[in-house]
Amino acid sequence: MSDVSDLYELVASGFSARVDEISDGQWSAPTPHEDWTVRDLVAHTITTQRKVLATLGGPKAVGPDEDGDLAAQWHDASEAMRGALNDPERGSKTIRGLLGEQPFEALVGQLICPDTLVHTWELSRAIGQEATLDPAAMAGATAILTPIDDAVRRPGGFADKIASPAGADEQTRFLNFVGQPVASA
Repeated sequence: MSDVSDLYELVASGFSARVDEISDGQWSAPTPHEDWTVRDLVAHTITTQRKVLATLGGPKAVGPDEDGDLAAQWHDASEAMRGALNDPERGSKTIRGLLGEQPFEALVGQLICPDTLVHTWELSRAIGQEATLDPAAMAGATAILTPIDDAVRRPGGFADKIASPAGADEQTRFLNFVGQPVASA
């Protein structure tokens, strides 16, 4: 397993744990992500996984069936991602990614891992579950994002960094780094 595969495992497991806690009545609940419900957030996360997997040359990515079982669709998408990352040929395949031509696993590390980690926090907050993120996942995502800081701030990426207050904990610093305000937490 590669470092990115290990990081993805931490991140995907955290998101999966939250998805498995969503009750029937929570799918329409608002999230900290402006204008998104829990259903929208989970559907977006599935779509992003599928789009990145499609860079390997498989079928064109299709959005999830938003009226279907999104939890099952998430588990299928994350298993497919694990399979790709743990296959040396597919994991190292050169694809068009965030920074041009790069190995598939680099794109997963730069986009999927931090994006899913932030969505884990948003989902946790929306459904009233434990919102503490895995420290190793935050450290891994930060280590990957720091050298490409400018590239991840373009439209469709992370928002501008937010200055963390003095003495802020690791999670607040991570979320502020990706432009997520946490003052109302």
